[in-house]
Amino acid sequence: MSKVLVIGAGGVGSVAVHKMAMNPEIFPEIVLASRTVSKCEAIAESVKARTGREVETHAVDADNVAETVALIEKVRPTVLVNLALPYQDLALMDACLATGTHYLDTANYEPPEEAKFEYSHQWAYQERFEKAGLMAVLGSGFDPGVTSVFATWLKKHHFDRIDYLDILDCNGGDHGHPFATNFNPEINIREVTAPAYHWEDGKWITSPAMSHKVAFDFPEVGEKNMYLMYHEELESLAKHFPEIKRARFWMTFGDAYINHVTVLENVGMTSIEPVEFQGQQIVPLQFLKAVLPNPGDLGARTKGKTCIGDIATGVKDGAEKTLYIYNICDHEECYREVGSQAVSYTTGVPAMIGTALMLQGKWSGAGVFNMEQLDPDPFMEMLNTQGLPWQVHELPGPVGF
Repeated sequence: MSKVLVIGAGGVGSVAVHKMAMNPEIFPEIVLASRTVSKCEAIAESVKARTGREVETHAVDADNVAETVALIEKVRPTVLVNLALPYQDLALMDACLATGTHYLDTANYEPPEEAKFEYSHQWAYQERFEKAGLMAVLGSGFDPGVTSVFATWLKKHHFDRIDYLDILDCNGGDHGHPFATNFNPEINIREVTAPAYHWEDGKWITSPAMSHKVAFDFPEVGEKNMYLMYHEELESLAKHFPEIKRARFWMTFGDAYINHVTVLENVGMTSIEPVEFQGQQIVPLQFLKAVLPNPGDLGARTKGKTCIGDIATGVKDGAEKTLYIYNICDHEECYREVGSQAVSYTTGVPAMIGTALMLQGKWSGAGVFNMEQLDPDPFMEMLNTQGLPWQVHELPGPVGF
C-alpha cells in the first residue's frame, strides 16, 4: 500500500494532509511529522473530525539527516512530502537518497544565511537521484507549481511556442490585521525585500525591490497594484522554455503592507544578520516573525479571493495570440472545507496533487524534475476536481505593462 510521510505542520501541511485524507483511494496511509509534535496532533484531530481518517504523527528535526532517516526507516513511506522550510530541502533530499524514498517539495532551497534562492543546489542532485532510480519533484505548490503547469499546458495545447510569459499573483483577501503575512513571515519578507529579477532576451535584468508597480484589474477581485518580483519558477521556466523572450513575475501588495515593510527594513528589522541583544545573538527577521500574527491563524478572519495565473503571448500556426489562464480561490470557502485561508490552500492542494500523481505512476522517472518537465494534463484534471478549478480566456493582444 502507498504511504506518504509529510514533514511540516504549518498552514500548507495542514491543507495537504486534510486533502490527502479526503482521497483515501490514493492516500490509504498518511504520516505527519514536525519539530513540534503538538502541531501535528492538532492537525490529526482536525482531520479525524472532518473526515474520520486517522493520521499517524511523529516529532522530527528536519535539519537532522540521521533523525529523518530513522523516521523514514520506521514508517517506510513511498514518498516524502517536504512542506517544511526551504532551508531544509537539501537535508530531506539527503535522507530520501539514504533510504530509497521519492521526494516532493513546494519551494526551492534557500540558504539560511543568505536571502537568495536558486535551483542550482537541488539540480546538483540530478545524477544521484537518477542513479538511485528515485524521483524528486521540485516546486509542487501554486507559484512555483501550478503556474509552471499552466504554461506547459498552454504550450502543449495552444501554442507552438511561448514568447512572453507573465505570472500574476493576486491576494485580494482581508484579514483585518494592520500588518500580517499570508505565509511564513520570514520567507515572505525575504522574498519581498530582495532585488527583482526577470528574464529578457537571454539574460537576467535586475531592478530594485518593489520599484516597478503596475495596476491590473483581476477577475472577481478588481484592480490591485502589483509589483515586479523575482520568483524561482522564472529560473526553471527560462531553462526549460529556451524560446521565451521575456518571463516576469508579479505580486499584489496593498499600500499598508508596503509601508510597514519599508519602515521595518529602514529600522533593520528585516535583516538576517545576527545582532547581540542582552547577551544573546538574535536574527532580527526571526524575532519579527515571532511577534507577527501566525499565518496559520488567519483563516477564520480572512475574507475575499485570490487570483493567480499566467498571461502568455505566443504563436500558433503562424498567428500570434495571447491567453490568460488563472484560478480564483475564495478564502472563506477554503476555511469551511479545511480550516485554512486560501494562500495555504493554493499551495497545499497542488502538493497533494503532485504526490498523488507520483503514487499513481502518472508522473514517474528517475532524477530531479521541475513541474514544467512533467505531463500537465493529469495535474490540470485534478485541479478541477480537488478545489482549484481554472479557466482560460483569449485577450485582445499582448499585455502592455
